[in-house]
Amino acid sequence: MKIIDRHNFFGIVCAVYTILSLGKIILEAIVQDIFGNYQENLLVMFFLSLVATFVLSQHYRFQEYPLLLCIVVQYVVLVALVMLVTWLSGRFHPLHEDAYKDMFWSFTVPYLIGVVVYYISLFHDVKRANQSLKKIKESGGHN
Repeated sequence: MKIIDRHNFFGIVCAVYTILSLGKIILEAIVQDIFGNYQENLLVMFFLSLVATFVLSQHYRFQEYPLLLCIVVQYVVLVALVMLVTWLSGRFHPLHEDAYKDMFWSFTVPYLIGVVVYYISLFHDVKRANQSLKKIKESGGHN
């Protein structure tokens, strides 16, 4: 029995990489007493990735609303969260004068790419499911 196959290979690589990266950050903080901007940035990226993935995964709860509205609301909520995280980090150490703009673009570009990939995959899966249902209905009607 194959646990890792061509369908889940990339996802498993990403999960292993994430676990190793987080483990490295935690070990450096504990063993070497090092926790700088590099580690903080990686943890913020992980947190934002986690939240963005969760928000995208909740699209099915809003199926009664137009898709574009759902996408825009998800994006606005996430950008507000990014700005809040940036503001909170500014309470602990000084921010660069372009910090908000940099965070906006650093989040927006990957998020938009992720949204496009996610919704194209979703539409592809729905289309495939509809085709399967059609085949089942057609074969059921001939018996």
